Amino acid sequence: MEGWEGWDEYAPFYDWENARTLGRRDVPFWRSLALQTGGIVLELGCGTGRILVPLSRAGIQLVGLDRSEPMLARAHRRLRRAQLKNPKLVRGDIRTLPFVAGGPFSLVMAPYGMLQSLLSERDLQDTLTAVHAALMPGGTFGLELVADLPSWKEYKKRISLKGWRAKPGGTHVTLVETVRQDRRRRLTIFDQAFTERRGQERRTNRFSLAFRTLTVPQMTKRLENKGFEITALLGDYRGGPWDSRADVWIILARKR
Repeated sequence: MEGWEGWDEYAPFYDWENARTLGRRDVPFWRSLALQTGGIVLELGCGTGRILVPLSRAGIQLVGLDRSEPMLARAHRRLRRAQLKNPKLVRGDIRTLPFVAGGPFSLVMAPYGMLQSLLSERDLQDTLTAVHAALMPGGTFGLELVADLPSWKEYKKRISLKGWRAKPGGTHVTLVETVRQDRRRRLTIFDQAFTERRGQERRTNRFSLAFRTLTVPQMTKRLENKGFEITALLGDYRGGPWDSRADVWIILARKR
């Protein structure tokens, strides 16, 4: 299984689910970080533009990169509705970033577990090398890991979320979810079944998303080996310090 598999199918439900889970709690953090660093910002795995749009409204120059065409299509529509010409959206692979070495980015962001979609050590190493090359000297790499996915209990066919999409009278969505752990490969696999119901019509979309989780010390070691200096380990979106019990795992690193 490749880490990018399932995300095309997830695109129609991504915003609906995130509005009920993370919401926009992380957006002020990334906006503040981008304003502090200045310059041009690259977001890896920009998806539907959940973070890009509010950062663009703050006047930040942005490039959003994602491999999924359906995700980027939704980001384009969101930017048109907001009447924003910035940011630029690029379809590409984070393991081989299509940008000139040595810049032009002052900040590369990988929010909300983006790097956990890299399912092998080689994929992670290739991505860290590509990020280091894309940053200007002294630039910042900010990444968040969804905390401790390997500790999640396994379960089968649990109703995780349900509710209306758009508004009552529209489409009712139910998410039935199975969680599996592959301890040997450090993988957490979510088997998703989104059922849409409108009147008497019913349709179910099934796909799986897989994530590979390293601890914060393991990730910092890999960053240091790739030429980064760790500048902060954070345990919340307000800048509080990280520890192993924190609900949020954020690493900030500077390109040497």
